[in-house]
Amino acid sequence: MPAPHVITLGCRLNAAESESIRTLAAGRDRVVVNSCAVTQSAVAETRAAIRRARRDHPAAELVVTGCAAQIDPHGFAAMAEVDRVIGNDAKLDPQAWQGAAPVVVGDIMRVAETAPHLAPSFTRHVRAFVEVQNGCDHRCTFCIIPYGRGNSRSAPVAQVVERVAALVAAGHREVVLTGVDLTSYGPPSLAALVQAILLGVPALDRMRLSSLDSIEIDDALFELLTGEPRLMPHLHLSLQAGDDMILKRMKRRHARADAVRMVDRLKARRDIAIGADLIAGFPTETEAMFQNSLKLIDDCDIVHAHIFPYSPRSGTPAARMPQVAPEVRRARAAQLRARGAERRAGWLSTLIGTEQPVLIERPGTRGHAANFAEVTCAAAPVGAVAMLRITGSDGQRLVGTAMERQAA
Repeated sequence: MPAPHVITLGCRLNAAESESIRTLAAGRDRVVVNSCAVTQSAVAETRAAIRRARRDHPAAELVVTGCAAQIDPHGFAAMAEVDRVIGNDAKLDPQAWQGAAPVVVGDIMRVAETAPHLAPSFTRHVRAFVEVQNGCDHRCTFCIIPYGRGNSRSAPVAQVVERVAALVAAGHREVVLTGVDLTSYGPPSLAALVQAILLGVPALDRMRLSSLDSIEIDDALFELLTGEPRLMPHLHLSLQAGDDMILKRMKRRHARADAVRMVDRLKARRDIAIGADLIAGFPTETEAMFQNSLKLIDDCDIVHAHIFPYSPRSGTPAARMPQVAPEVRRARAAQLRARGAERRAGWLSTLIGTEQPVLIERPGTRGHAANFAEVTCAAAPVGAVAMLRITGSDGQRLVGTAMERQAA
């Protein structure tokens, strides 16, 4: 049975869903572009990927799915390269892939359920991604994603545990729980889900959580994050800005002090590496407001910085606010990236001489330590958790050498 060629853009949730699409879309010569719509540049990248895919696969059926397809189905259907458009509401429905309708896109706001999808394994990833939550009930003023993903809904605990157990049985050493708004998981709570997985799948070596909203880390989740060794000491926080007025205009639910306080509490209990999303040049952002975001990299010890220049999305409240000039947005994003890179390089240098258990993910050989530092080494089998002695750093990643003893 011919396997489809799946091109995945955007988030880990898309990566999780693409593995199911490989199974659902099999059976004919097909290319699937699983799109992203988080920024205007992400939409442009999707269109570029479609054009490249058509050049590389001139005879294949080309199907576009994902958030960009859900939000603008007819715009993508009008592209000469595209044969079909399948929305997020239908992309995991087997019947949608068996049909021939040129546009299969329904009302995403009517979708009330989600499930951990049943791809047998992650053939292209050593780490496996499990969707446990989808959609979002919040309406941040810059964000278009709720209109591509719908309202918040969560997968049942028992199904998630079963899914994780199957992935571990298939050989995956690390599982990442993903969602659009992961800390809104429930009922029960995200902490209860994590605890159920840890108890129900004792063979799972390593678990990570995708992006978290810091204000929604409750006491039970805090205790797991700081005390459970199988939860990796790495958190990615959805911070977005470090200025209170900008956070208010973004319609975020936390203040700057809340984020700093949470990071301080976490790091007081465990040596946790912090990652964060930050947006540069949000509408009305002054230089003083920007400096507050720049300082947040130090105040929250952000060593995995994910920086976006603000991108206006039609239909969002922020697109109607007074805009910061594009060249200023780009310059501020560059400053944030430079400060993040400086912070990261300093952190990596402190790890030289330590021993780190590294999940080897690609030949060459490259993988990630428990703290999500990227590490290269001379020789270790893909899929193994190798104990490496860290011998150097190039400022972006670590260099390690294999030790005689291996991680458990």
